[in-house]
Amino acid sequence: MLPFWLSIGALSLVQAALVAAPKAAVAPLLARARSNWWALALPLPIALVVGTIALDSASADFLTYLALIAVPPLAALALAAIVRGARPPLALLVVPLFAVAWAWKGDLGGHAAALALSALACTSLGWLLVCVVPARWVKLGIYALAAIDAYLVGSNLLQEPNATLNAAAPAAGLPKLQLAHFGTALMGFGDLFVAATLGALLAHDRRLQLTGAALAAIVCVSFDFLFFAVDTLPATVPLALTLAALELSGRSCPRPESQSRRSPRSSPTKE
Repeated sequence: MLPFWLSIGALSLVQAALVAAPKAAVAPLLARARSNWWALALPLPIALVVGTIALDSASADFLTYLALIAVPPLAALALAAIVRGARPPLALLVVPLFAVAWAWKGDLGGHAAALALSALACTSLGWLLVCVVPARWVKLGIYALAAIDAYLVGSNLLQEPNATLNAAAPAAGLPKLQLAHFGTALMGFGDLFVAATLGALLAHDRRLQLTGAALAAIVCVSFDFLFFAVDTLPATVPLALTLAALELSGRSCPRPESQSRRSPRSSPTKE
């Protein structure tokens, strides 16, 4: 089994890869669904999950089966249309990935396959979210999620519900897709989701997206050194720091499509 430092480093690099993975988030069919309220999909779930599991530990089983059902089709969507280089036939890769995750779920190969499925599913979710939420509200959602995550970890409110969720497993030895598990390190599903969301937010500018991915790799891996002092860290915080650094440098700008909502009578040269 891989040592912890290598395992957590690999998970951090997966987060950085998710920043680089999505195509530009443009979906005209979802235009009518655009709303600021969808930004709550970033900070609200972590609070709901922690609260629900704290009140009733059996809810962790429901979340496990929800992930088992939802992750494969979302991963297929990512391979078919959302990640860069996506092609419809690639969606079929979900089948062997799921088979490997199931057959070798206790081994590194099984961990990698399950991690790939969860990461791809998060890419779809993050991309869809950015399609229906204005950029400024996505940014606020990322910051709010990181703040809540840091508070829950710092106040020791996350650890027990998180352990319960991580321990829950579906029947018949089916893979656990509600978390990111690689080697001896664990990371929450939401930690991958926020990375993919950041990637979709930056994807309108490929150079900016790659800059964000490189910066995320540095920040996430550097953040891991805090494990020498503590046992649990809020892995959403490095992504929020990455976004903040891009904004402070003036490199994180609104998506072009966010400006397409102007009145048809307005002249673009007078903006």
